Amino acid sequence: MKTATFPSLRVDAALRQAAEEVLLEGETLSSFVEQSVRANIERRQWQDEFVARGLASRDKARRTGLYVSSATVLKGLASRLTKAKSK
Repeated sequence: MKTATFPSLRVDAALRQAAEEVLLEGETLSSFVEQSVRANIERRQWQDEFVARGLASRDKARRTGLYVSSATVLKGLASRLTKAKSK
């Protein structure tokens, strides 16, 4: 696979220093920036999927007229939390 590059990025000297200060042993600034870009891409993809699921759920509820009350949702979440804490 052919590789590509990101455009050069001008940053404030303090930002560069802060990034260099958190590098792990053996980690380069380039690898840190690449990992950060990958993590943000993944986070945004998760957000997009979350919103899509929410909109699909909304549409299904409108179409079917079947809604779940907030009390039922909160009760279910509390139950899940209790189970998770007991593990």
